Amino acid sequence: MIKNKNVKRTVAIILSLCLVMAAFAQKTTPKVNWKKVNVLVYTKNGKGYVHKNIDTASMVLKQLGVRHGFSVTVSDNPADFNESNLKRFTLVIFNNTNNNVFDTDEQKVAFMRYIQAGGGFVGLHSATGTERNWPWFKRLIGGTFVRHANHQTFKEIIVDPGHPSTSFLPRIWERSDECYYVKEVNPDIHVLVVHDLSSVNDKDKPEFYGGSFPSVWCHKFDGGVQWYTSLGHDSVTYLTDEFQKHLLGGIGWVASQTRALDYSKARATSPDDPLPY
Repeated sequence: MIKNKNVKRTVAIILSLCLVMAAFAQKTTPKVNWKKVNVLVYTKNGKGYVHKNIDTASMVLKQLGVRHGFSVTVSDNPADFNESNLKRFTLVIFNNTNNNVFDTDEQKVAFMRYIQAGGGFVGLHSATGTERNWPWFKRLIGGTFVRHANHQTFKEIIVDPGHPSTSFLPRIWERSDECYYVKEVNPDIHVLVVHDLSSVNDKDKPEFYGGSFPSVWCHKFDGGVQWYTSLGHDSVTYLTDEFQKHLLGGIGWVASQTRALDYSKARATSPDDPLPY
């Protein structure tokens, strides 16, 4: 009789654990119909430093598309930012863009209206150095680049292990990369990962976040959905399974949060329109 009770108790515990694991998996795995996902990868750079990782990152994003069944278009042409073209895409990825990447205000407005209609946005590494004088874009991406520490090995701390871009990572994630710092941080970002500044050799590291600094985040802004990772300076990083899972998790989360574009909600008429907050 005692054995039966022990067996029943063990079965009950196992079933409870299975339910918890199933709930966790449901939380961390975005429900995406990849065949309906169409991605525009934008690689334009203005005057200034251009990362050597762009071609490798674009290649990897294409490979992820082939592997998982979503479409990827790579472009460095700002003229592609018009309403009829942007309507084709589930989300836009700024792949290591830097400095000014638009030629006209009309292109900026088309991008604003796309986001306001419910479009998705992903930023990689130096994307926070993009359009540094445009307040709306800085709010969208979550902050604007200030500087980075010297390239080195340091630690990342996973703050939210329940997000698809972090759920498979160890709580302390050691990286060989650039530790990015940004300013004008959008107060509504949801921080997923932080730099462990105690592991960073940098005499000028900021103190206003204490011993950490946001490095990966997501949020919803002005009708759209956003995910950004500050990591990924080296080309070789994009070739690792771990970082590809990180990227796919971010892309998948954005895609899972988007709906059919609704341009009746798009109201932008100028890049200098008042910010939502």
